[in-house]
Amino acid sequence: MGKYHEEYMKMAIRLARKNVQDGKGGPFGAVIVKDGEVVASAMNEVTATDDPTAHAEMVAIRQACKSLGSYQLDGCDIYSSCEPCPMCLGAIYWSRPDHVYYAATRKDAAASGFDDDVIYQEISLPPDQRRIPFQNKMRDEAIEAFKEWDKSDLKINY
Repeated sequence: MGKYHEEYMKMAIRLARKNVQDGKGGPFGAVIVKDGEVVASAMNEVTATDDPTAHAEMVAIRQACKSLGSYQLDGCDIYSSCEPCPMCLGAIYWSRPDHVYYAATRKDAAASGFDDDVIYQEISLPPDQRRIPFQNKMRDEAIEAFKEWDKSDLKINY
């Protein structure tokens, strides 16, 4: 790991530790860098905001996209104090950064009681066999929205 990578990773880890020390949320921090400049940094805000989606990576992605005026993070690198959970992994793929670097693993998070690894396992199960069962309903009606999207002159592909 190069000097700059190490600095950004240390920053993410410091954010995670500060969040715990301040009692503001889970032990997670994230930093997003573009062209050698930090464009966003965040801590886990789940319990502070009563928002289960306010993971450090999600908050940082929202900040970075707003700062850059784009829903894409082309040319950016994400540094996370822990391997991203499935929700954050999805957001990372949607935002398309160049690289993701992480410190602790999802197994480390599981050892402290976080569900990241459990959710990864749930994803591979058939929808009706998950802990929270999923059922497919009204597919034919919903497909109409996709048909309209396909024909729309107003759509922006992402």
